Amino acid sequence: MKKIILTLAALAVAPAAFAQVEIGLKVSPSISYLRTDSPSNTSFQSEKSKFSFGGGIFMDYFFGENYAFNTGLFLTGKGGTISYQEPIIGAAVPRTTQKIAMQYLEIPATIKLFTNEIAPGTRVYFQVGGSVAFPVSTRINGDKFYTDAYNSNTQTDASKHVFAVDANLIGGLGVEYQLGKSTKVLTGISYHHGLIDLDRYFEKNRGFSDVNIKNSVFALDLGLKF
Repeated sequence: MKKIILTLAALAVAPAAFAQVEIGLKVSPSISYLRTDSPSNTSFQSEKSKFSFGGGIFMDYFFGENYAFNTGLFLTGKGGTISYQEPIIGAAVPRTTQKIAMQYLEIPATIKLFTNEIAPGTRVYFQVGGSVAFPVSTRINGDKFYTDAYNSNTQTDASKHVFAVDANLIGGLGVEYQLGKSTKVLTGISYHHGLIDLDRYFEKNRGFSDVNIKNSVFALDLGLKF
């Protein structure tokens, strides 16, 4: 019985022995685009990607020598250009194009898996997990308000066109290099796969059916740990 208690105590204390918190800053230039899906009568399509520049603060909480929980707070740019067909029967109507630009406050919750050193002070990491994000700014065709020529020229706030929360799956990899006793630099790439349909305009205000618009982001992650 005494041996069992000692074993359980050792297992409980083991994570604390590895516990270490590293805090840093990260900037992430990125390319984003919008994935679309709809019936053929509206035929939504993704047309162009969008370049964005984001960044913020992050934390790696190590619960093992090569394992860390990663979170933080980031300002992230998303969006892209889409086009769709107005469902007007018997009329030759050109496709309508919208350039949608959004900024989100994003909170990741991921796991980082580190290799042993592949060179002095250098380790490769793999990252997987998810995030939740909240839009703080939205522009359509560069403006905060959108006037719909096919809806009696009705003007709407661009922020009302997108859902109030986004959720993403995140996958990435990179390299971390030790500069000094507590200073590290990292560079990596990550993909953020949006899970939530952000459209809150076409179905609600235009009566379109089964329109789905979701975010996708490829980011270059450049960071500095202190």
